[in-house]
Order: sequence, then C-alpha cells, then structure tokens
Amino acid sequence: MTTHLLSVGSLDLIGPAARGAVICAFLVFIGLCLLWVLALATQTDDPEHLYVAGRSLPPVFNGVAMAGEQITVVILVSLPGAIALFGYDGISSAVDSALALGVFLLLAARIRETRRYTLGELFSLRAEGPGARVAGAVVTLCIAVPLLMVQLRAGGITAALLIGMPTETAQVVCTVLMGCLITCFAGVADLRGNSFVQAAKVPVALATLTAVILLALRRFDWSPASLLSAAVDNSTSPDEYLSPGLWAHSAGLGPLGTLSDHIVIILGTAMMPHLLLRVSAGRDVPTARRSLGVAVGLTGLFYILLIATGFAATAVVGGGRIGAVDAKGQGAPILLASEVLPHHSTSRIALITLVACVAFLAVLTAVASVTFAAAVSVTRDLVGRRGRIRTGIGEPMVMRLSVVALCVVSLVLTTAVHRYPIEFLLTFSLSLAASCVFPALVYSFLWAGFDRRGLLWLVYGGLSLCVLLTLFSPAVSGTAYALLPDRDFDLFPLHTPGLVSVPAAFLLGWLSSARPWERTPRHRRTASGETGDRGHVLIPDRGAAGRASAPTGTA
Repeated sequence: MTTHLLSVGSLDLIGPAARGAVICAFLVFIGLCLLWVLALATQTDDPEHLYVAGRSLPPVFNGVAMAGEQITVVILVSLPGAIALFGYDGISSAVDSALALGVFLLLAARIRETRRYTLGELFSLRAEGPGARVAGAVVTLCIAVPLLMVQLRAGGITAALLIGMPTETAQVVCTVLMGCLITCFAGVADLRGNSFVQAAKVPVALATLTAVILLALRRFDWSPASLLSAAVDNSTSPDEYLSPGLWAHSAGLGPLGTLSDHIVIILGTAMMPHLLLRVSAGRDVPTARRSLGVAVGLTGLFYILLIATGFAATAVVGGGRIGAVDAKGQGAPILLASEVLPHHSTSRIALITLVACVAFLAVLTAVASVTFAAAVSVTRDLVGRRGRIRTGIGEPMVMRLSVVALCVVSLVLTTAVHRYPIEFLLTFSLSLAASCVFPALVYSFLWAGFDRRGLLWLVYGGLSLCVLLTLFSPAVSGTAYALLPDRDFDLFPLHTPGLVSVPAAFLLGWLSSARPWERTPRHRRTASGETGDRGHVLIPDRGAAGRASAPTGTA
C-alpha cells in the first residue's frame, strides 16, 4: 500500500472532551463564510462584471486578494513540513514560490493591456481561429483538475486531523463534505465576491502564523538563535539540515534535478490561469502594477512566516515525530499548534480551532479561484458563442454549470484515488504552466513571427512532453515516495520535466513558426486586411484612445 498523508491513525490532537466544541466552532465558521459569500454574490448577467469585476477593483484591495491567491492549503501544510524535514531544500522551494510573482510582474502589464483574460484569448493574439482557443481551454483544464484534486484531498485530510478523527473513513467523509460546501461556494461566487474572501483570508492567515511562531519563540526565551539551534538538533539529520541535498524523494543527477525543480516552481506558479483574471480586474496598467507591488510584499511576508513556522515545528515537535505522522511533513503546522500551549487548556483548543478555520478558508478560496478560472475558460474558449446560441443558455449560466461540473468531477476523482499519494499532481500542473503557458505568452508578446502553427506545436508538444516525462519519472514509480512504489519504469531520471519540456516547447514554437527549411518567405492576409510576414497577425498600437474604445473581453 502506498504512503498515506497520515501514517498514524490513532493520532488525536484535541481529545474527546474538547472535540465537540471544536467541531461546533468549525461548523459555525463554515456557515458564516457561506452566508457571506451568498451576500456578496453579484446578480448580473454582464460577463465582464462576473469575470473581472467590471475591471474596477481598487489596486490595494486587488493586491491583497492577489496575495491571497498564494495562500492555499497545500502551501500552508507542505512548505513548513518540507522545511521541518528537509531544511535547506524546503527553504529553497519557499523562495522559488515567492519569486514567482516577480516573474509574473514581467508579463502582467502586457496581459492587462490586451484586455483579454483567458488563455484562449491570449493565445489568439497571433493565432486567430478556434484552434488557439481550444488549445487554451485544454491547457487550462489540464492545469486545473490536478490542482483541484490535490487541494480537495489536502483540505479533507487536514480537517479530519484537526477535529481529532484521522481515520481513513473520516478523511474521505471530510473530503466529500468540504467538496460539496466548496461547490456551493464556487457555484454562486464571482470574482468580486471571491476577492473579498481572499482579502479577508490574508490578515487572518498572517496573524495565525505569527501567533504560532511567537508562542514557539516564548519556549526558547524569545531567542531566534536558540530556536534555530534547537531545530537543527531536533532534525532527522543535524549535520545536513542546513545543507542542500537532504530532500529524501529527490531524483538523481544532483544539480540538474534541482534546476528542473526551480524552473517548474518559479515559471509554473507565475503562469497559473487564475492570476490572469486577477490582473485583468484592475482599471488600467498602472493599477495592475500597483496591485502586483502590494501582492509581492504580502506574499514575501507570508513565505517568511512559513519558513519560521517550519523551523519552529522542528524545534518544538522534532523531525522524527513529524516524519512519523506524515512522511512528507504535512502535519507539521498542526502538530506545532498543538504543542506550543499546555494541554487541556482553553487557549490551546482555541488556537487549534483557528488553524482549522484558516485551513478551511485556504482550501475554500483556492478551489473556488481555480474552478472559476477554468469555468470562464470553458465558457469563453471551449463552448464559445455558437455553442451557447445552439443550446439557448446564457453565458453566466454556462459558467455556473461549468463550475459545478468541474467541482463534481474533481471530487469524484479525488475520492477514487484517496488512498494514493497524488501530491505529484501539483508539480505536474506547475510543469504544464511552465512548459505550455510561459513560452506561448513570451512568443506572443515579443515575437512578431509567431503564428498559429507555432502555437499549436508549442502547446500540444509541451503538454505531451509533460505527460510522458512525468509518467516515466520517479514521481510515478521506482521510489518509496512514488505513486506506484512497487513498480519500476522510471526511465526519465528527473522528478520534474521542466529542464527538458520548457526548452523543448520554445524550440517547437520557433521551428514551426520560422520553418527554416523553407527558402521563400510566405505571406498571408490577416483578418484586418493587412499582410503579415510568416502568417502572423499584426497587432496595431491603438494608443490610449483606441484602448478606451475597444470592446471589452473580446479576442
């Protein structure tokens, strides 16, 4: 049998005496969140107000909400655990995640200037036609569904642990219940309502992490140096804890594997489809830049607190106990919250309840954002206007139905594979974003010769490479941390495919667009009546007046 998130089924952090109070407080919090979301739901049929809040979100508010997009339940439980068990390597992953918004900042102004907010619409910049839109929708769905599965599974298992019922049956039940609640939330939410919940989550999460860290510091006489020294001493490998290479499930080839992981985490996190909607909600390009500046600052603070939480967990709980509960360390923040205060105290129960509420907010907003972005892509790019006319259903209704369908499919898949370690699906989604989205946007914005054939070769070639290389990687077989540890067909030595798939996608896009084997240049008439060299679509510089009069949300 494969490794479970919780390896110790008898672990009970709360105790039977306080379990009822914690569950009641948790349910009240969930009910208040759902009522708030229903109150924030926009009753409008205007797609632009539904998808990008009418492009009217204030820059600071949108920046706080954008920072909230980075606070997911997987990040909350995975990064502190990785730091607690693997030290330097976990810190490296946290730094990579923090750098992702900096990469997104390089393209955000160009994305906002186009007034387009789905991958299909952005792919159509130089490749008009349904093929580009379908490619954008396919990539969005392939990124979203694995992300949803990982988030739902982590949220359900974390909830089961926090309420003191870590059995496998309780984990599945919590996953299903949370999935149903989140489906109700995502089915009525729009970008504005989701933004309010995201913005509220940021101070709550930062305050909770700060409180846990300060309580841990109090045990070491408020000395960060003493806490770090205790973390090294209580780790599983004190001599190697602050050196690279301790990550137990990393593949071979040393620095090349590490470089591949860096590429996937930085580029993949920066190219998530839900970030496109978020940056498009600003009034103009300067507003989008200000929002990103706020998001970068808050996200940096969040990751600093996560790193401190990982060290505190090792110092207070110990690496051996964290690894005994979960081989990947995902129980570290919960164990830390249960140990920093005396047992049987009211304050300890309150702290654990607060952690449970933050975890629920994290999974609620993360799943809603990813599902909403995927549903918008399905509505705009895959179904299209002709499909909506044939069915006689309005665009908002198609989007709502797509949200419910995506949540149901993801929940069914998550429940079906609940006994297997599917955390590798997170890096698979990041690999797709890094290999398919980043090269396509770079070429679309910076290379006039990029055309439809180049886009399709790049997108589908990068997608195929990611699937094949992941299938034959150590993440699926050949190691104790793989999906199928008893099988051994890991022909590709790297844990993530980014080192190969990202350069290959750039190469495929260049070869199929430039076609150096053809001697004579080809000319193709574009939709605007101008002749574009090598078949690309010319994008005129309309200026401020042109942008003001351009139709919104069109491709």
